[in-house]
Amino acid sequence: MEFIIQVKDFLWDYVIIFLLVFTGIFFSVRLKFPQITKLSLAVKETLGNLFKKDDSPKEEGEVSSFQALSTAVASQLGTGSVGGVASAIMTGGPGAVFWMWISGLLGMSTIFAEAILAQVFRQEKDGEIYGGPAYYISQGVKNKKIAKVLSVLFAIFLILALGFAGNMVQSNSIALSMNEAFGINPAYTGIFLAVLVSMIVMGGVQRISKIAELIVPVMAGIFILSGLVILIMFRQNILPVFKAIFQSAFSTSAVFGGAVGISIQTAIKMGLSRGLFANEAGMGSTPHAHAVANVDKPADQGLSAIFGVLIGVVICTVTAFIILLTDAHIFSHANGLDSVAVTQKGFEIAFGKAGTIFLATSLFFFAFSTIVGWYYFGESNIVYLFGSKAVLIYRLLVIIAVIVGTVVSVDFVWILSDTFNALMVIPNIIGLLLLSKIVVKEAARLNEPMLK
Repeated sequence: MEFIIQVKDFLWDYVIIFLLVFTGIFFSVRLKFPQITKLSLAVKETLGNLFKKDDSPKEEGEVSSFQALSTAVASQLGTGSVGGVASAIMTGGPGAVFWMWISGLLGMSTIFAEAILAQVFRQEKDGEIYGGPAYYISQGVKNKKIAKVLSVLFAIFLILALGFAGNMVQSNSIALSMNEAFGINPAYTGIFLAVLVSMIVMGGVQRISKIAELIVPVMAGIFILSGLVILIMFRQNILPVFKAIFQSAFSTSAVFGGAVGISIQTAIKMGLSRGLFANEAGMGSTPHAHAVANVDKPADQGLSAIFGVLIGVVICTVTAFIILLTDAHIFSHANGLDSVAVTQKGFEIAFGKAGTIFLATSLFFFAFSTIVGWYYFGESNIVYLFGSKAVLIYRLLVIIAVIVGTVVSVDFVWILSDTFNALMVIPNIIGLLLLSKIVVKEAARLNEPMLK
C-alpha cells in the first residue's frame, strides 16, 4: 500500500499537474483563448438550449446538447466540489482558491478540445452512440500500434478509476452524510442506492441524460442560492476573504489564526490539483457524454463543454466562500476536521442543524449524479474493449461496488481511485496533443454559417 501511495503522490505532484497545465496553455494559445473569446457565446448558446425545445432529428442513441452537458456536469459535481475544495483550503490555505480559478480557466480550453474530438470520432454500436478518448485515440492517431496501446490503457484505467473505485467512494460519502444527518444505517443507504442506480442505468444513455437534465440545474441552482444567502449573512467578511485569497496565493502566509504558515508552492499545488480534479478537464471522462450530443458542428458541443467547466468553477467558488466567510476552516483546523466535514461546519455555522441536513441532501444528489455519470463513462469503455454483450455484467459489478462502498472503509479505494485517475490522464493528454490539428480545424468551423 505504501508503494501505491508513493506512486499516486509522485504522479499528482510532478506529472499530472504539469501535463494538465501545459495542455491547458497549449490549447489556449492554439485556439486563441476560447475560454475568453468564446465564453459569452458558450453561455448564450447553452442557456438558449436550456429553454429551447429540441425538435431536431436524432440518431438512435443520441441526446440533446443540453442533456449531454447535464450528464457531463453531473459527473463533475461529486464529492470533489464539496470535500475536494475544503481539502485544498485546509492544506493550501485560502490562496488555493485563486489557483483553482486558474485551473478552471485553463481547463476550459482543454475540455473544448476533448468535446470536439469526441464528436468527430464517435461510433455507433448496436444502436447506441459511443465516444471518448479510447475512440478518438484509436481512430485518429496515425501510428496504429501506439493508438491501440494508448486507447486500451485509457479504457482500463477509466473503468477501474470511475466505474468501480470512484463509485465506491461516492456511495461511501453518501452513506456517511446520511448517517450523520439522519441516523440512517449505511447498509440501508447502500440498498436504496443500488435500486435507484439500477433503475436508471438500465435505461441507457437516454434515461441517464434525462435524469441528469432534471437534477443538475435544480441542485446546482439551490446550492448557489444557499451560497448567496451566506454571502449576505457574512457580508462583513467578503473583503477580508478576497484579501486573504490573493495574499495567500502569492506569498508565504500564516493561516488558521496565525498558527500555521503555508508556502506558495503548497497553495499552487493544492489549488491546481483539486481544481483540475473537480472540473475533470484533461482527464478524459466528460468527452463520453459530449460524444452523444446531437449538434450541427463538433465545436458547438465544445462550447457547451466550456460552459460546463464554468458551472464547476462557480460551484467550487461557492463552497470555498462558504468555508472562508464562516471561518469554518479555522474551527476545523483546531478540531482536526477535513474534507466534507469542513464544508458541513460552514453550513452549520450559518444555518445550524438545518445546514447539516441541507448539505447532506445536496451531497446525496451531487454524489448520486456522479455515480450515474461515471457508470456511463465506464460503459462506453466496456463496449470499446469487449463489445455490448459485456454491458450487463458491468452493470451488475457497478451495483455491487455501490453497495460495498457504503459499508466498508474506503481509504484504500480512495488511493486506488486517485492513482487510476492520474494514470488515465496520461494517454488522454498524449492523444489530445497528437490530434490538435483536427481540433484547430473544427474550432475554425464555428465561424461558418449553420447548414439549414
